[in-house]
Amino acid sequence: MAVRTEEMLLNVGPQHPSTHGVFRLVVKVDGERITEAIPVVGYLHRGTEKLAEDLTYTQIIPYTDRLDYLSSMTNNYALVQAVETLMDLEIPERAEYLRVLAMELNRVASHLVWWGTNLLDLGAISPFLFAFRDREFIVNMLNELSGARLTFNYMRVGGVKWDAPEGWIKKVEEFVPYMREKLKDYHTLVTGNEIFLARVKNLAIYDDKEAIAYGMTGPVLRGSNVKFDVRKNQPYSIYDRFEFDIPVGETGDVYDRYMVRMNEMEQSLRIIEQAVAQFPEEGEIIAKVPKVIRPPEGEVYTRMESSKGELGVHLVSKKKDKPYRLKLRRPSFVNLQLLPKLLVGRTMADIPAVLGAIDIVLGEVDA
Repeated sequence: MAVRTEEMLLNVGPQHPSTHGVFRLVVKVDGERITEAIPVVGYLHRGTEKLAEDLTYTQIIPYTDRLDYLSSMTNNYALVQAVETLMDLEIPERAEYLRVLAMELNRVASHLVWWGTNLLDLGAISPFLFAFRDREFIVNMLNELSGARLTFNYMRVGGVKWDAPEGWIKKVEEFVPYMREKLKDYHTLVTGNEIFLARVKNLAIYDDKEAIAYGMTGPVLRGSNVKFDVRKNQPYSIYDRFEFDIPVGETGDVYDRYMVRMNEMEQSLRIIEQAVAQFPEEGEIIAKVPKVIRPPEGEVYTRMESSKGELGVHLVSKKKDKPYRLKLRRPSFVNLQLLPKLLVGRTMADIPAVLGAIDIVLGEVDA
């Protein structure tokens, strides 16, 4: 006699206003199997795009820190890049190197939070402690550079807020070999662990065509063997001066998305190492821009590679000191749309692994 089960509706979340954010997932389950999953977002919506219409371009920059608050430096850059493109500004070389160093350090810090919290959700406590121990070195360096420990506010239209403090480049240089050794330890601790592999191998698979159809970018796209990275495919800033690889997966499962991010940290360290070696000994840190920034009339769309994927900015200017319209292409929001499809047929225990492999930040999902 077959066992009869009754379909049940469960709320997973909202969680807490921190790393995973106030995210609610409404799931229908038949026993342990998920038959439907509906993400409910918007609890953190702050109307950043609309607020920007009443702010000067410099005033908007701190609002970008609060989007993907684990990767504030890249958010800063995304906005100023759009304004600079519209103004056709030439950025001083020293400023460009400082920007790249800040963004790549922040990328590693963001991936460390993902690694630690993702594994904590899967039941592993030690990786979380190790990740935050090593992230602290980056946070301290970015604190010296910007004066903040989370919502870094450093980029300015035309360059950066101020120069690196004395001895800062040396600290960055010394961090690279340290972090390389720690990444080896991470792999020893987790990557070959049979319990971890049982949780993530052949889970939530999607191929390259499906990833592209859903507009995936970043590690969730590259995990399905799509070799696309804005830094390589459409170089911005000075990324064309550095040698680095684009890590990709083959199967397109949770494990591949894990390995892509782990390898991306290695590649970020390569970029940092080269940027330190090439760093100009002197030079300006900001271009000559007017105190009141008024880009010429027109519109522009610029994109860059954040830790979560392609972060795009569509900016419309009416030659005023405030933008006429600002629209953000937020990778966390776009990448989240595949989640309902991935969860159908899986068990409740798979939710943390599948969601963690997407790596969303609700500040960026809700804007």
